[in-house]
Amino acid sequence: MTAILSVQGLVKSYDGRPVVNGATFSATAGECFGILGPNGAGKTTTMRCCLGLTAPDEGGVELCGYSIPAMAREARYRVGVVPQFDNLDPDFTVTENLVMWARYYEISKRDARAMVPRLLELAGLEDRADARIDALSGGMKRRLTIARALVNDPDVLFLDEPTTGLDPQARHLVWDGLRRLAKEGKSLILTTHFMDEAERLCDRLCIMDAGKIIAEGSPRQLIESHIEPVVVEVFGEGVHEWAEKEASVLVERLEVSGETAFCYTHSADAILAAMSSYPQLRAMRRVANLEDVFIKLTGRDIRD
Repeated sequence: MTAILSVQGLVKSYDGRPVVNGATFSATAGECFGILGPNGAGKTTTMRCCLGLTAPDEGGVELCGYSIPAMAREARYRVGVVPQFDNLDPDFTVTENLVMWARYYEISKRDARAMVPRLLELAGLEDRADARIDALSGGMKRRLTIARALVNDPDVLFLDEPTTGLDPQARHLVWDGLRRLAKEGKSLILTTHFMDEAERLCDRLCIMDAGKIIAEGSPRQLIESHIEPVVVEVFGEGVHEWAEKEASVLVERLEVSGETAFCYTHSADAILAAMSSYPQLRAMRRVANLEDVFIKLTGRDIRD
């Protein structure tokens, strides 16, 4: 399928330090493509280069058939952006924010007002059409920011951590809306720190670290290729002793972080049996997920 976003060999450095270092990926119509990575991995800079807001030092970007950054203005008429932080106008009502934003795309006020009900339904804000922005909760503001990004009926929607600050009910509402947009043929370019969000929404994704793409594929492909299928988390007093004496010889891979031992294996039976002499320990058995892949590839250290 023809790529609606194509990134080839993207490089961007600041003060001689590469923030993005040779990134190459593409997304097609109707696909949700995720860009994951710890803080400072280069995700935001990559998205800024894709939108023509930052000029790369090397490499090329093509968005909606336009070369970026040379034709970024033309491309952005076909793009919607949900920024990491809400930037709604506090002087306007919910409806006025949507109508005002539509005017930037040369959409008539009449047509803009006609699309408002559908956008408010998507955001779950039907009863807040005339509310002032300062009367909205943080979650409502986030959902309105997502609705605002759709006023120009974009072919591509860039979402920078779109559900940050939302409660579980609101997150699911947004997820359902994003799935509908993908089924309508829109491409979604998503960054998120919620691994369950990426696993639910993304058809494909890449993981960035230190400016480089270190893995790419569907969530299922990445899990199957990088992680043992079963994870047993063991925690409690004496877990370090247990991990050293028992778990280290039973599992394919063992990580101890804080007061928890993460046992990666194909079968949990031997691990659980080895806990019989340690009644103070507790265990949680689960299937491997995308977060396990992310931690394995980027480490458990906190990034600031």
